[in-house]
Amino acid sequence: MGDQLTGYEIMRIDGRESNELRPIKFQRGFSRYAEGSALIEWGNTKVLCTASVEDKVPPFMRGTGNGWISAEYSMLPRATHQRTQRDISKGKPNARGTEIQRLIGRSLRAAVDMTRLGERTIWIDCDVLQADGGTRTASVSAGFVALFDALRWMVFSSRIEDIPVKTQIGAVSVGKVNGIPLLDLCYEEDSVAEVDANIIMTSKGDFVELQGTGEGGVFSRDELDEILKLGWKGICEIHRIQAEALELNEKEKTIFLR
Repeated sequence: MGDQLTGYEIMRIDGRESNELRPIKFQRGFSRYAEGSALIEWGNTKVLCTASVEDKVPPFMRGTGNGWISAEYSMLPRATHQRTQRDISKGKPNARGTEIQRLIGRSLRAAVDMTRLGERTIWIDCDVLQADGGTRTASVSAGFVALFDALRWMVFSSRIEDIPVKTQIGAVSVGKVNGIPLLDLCYEEDSVAEVDANIIMTSKGDFVELQGTGEGGVFSRDELDEILKLGWKGICEIHRIQAEALELNEKEKTIFLR
């Protein structure tokens, strides 16, 4: 992907440049009991991701010798401006939450060689404590950190020989607001965006998932190219922040360079 980005003069609500991420911070080991956990603070968005290891797989995986990674996603009732009911109160799952948790699961499965997990499931639970845009991309990015620590725990407890990560995974949102492509939309930008995209990529620059929608208009091929350049720039920064947070040893660093 190219590194040269077109400069735009725009005043964003938080004073950022068009190609600038909000501040991102990971707090690993936030949950005392989970095999891996990470609280991500991404601007004003805060998501707690935990990784739990179970010594079983779903019925369709039994007897294959392979493992599985699945995810669940939910928002606390006051994670947003107004209180929302919990799913249990409504008696049915939230369609948006179901779509997002499937996205998280697909994304993190792309990071791991399932044949080296054994018949185990790693559950990634993502709970949004506070939402200000980008909760699904924050969940994927923090979910990877929690997952990596859970895999470390599996090596330490002799459940697997080494960390079966194939590549690093990061995610970011990009949108078009008032005709201008912007990296990492906050809520106010996302709510008025003409185009909204969520981009998930590996450390090699390969796409895991690309979701792009013309919310209030259409976008050209040139605008799509600009959106992808902005996304790759942001994801490279996210990969760097993830690696720093994980405090990789020399052997682990080779995983991230594949």
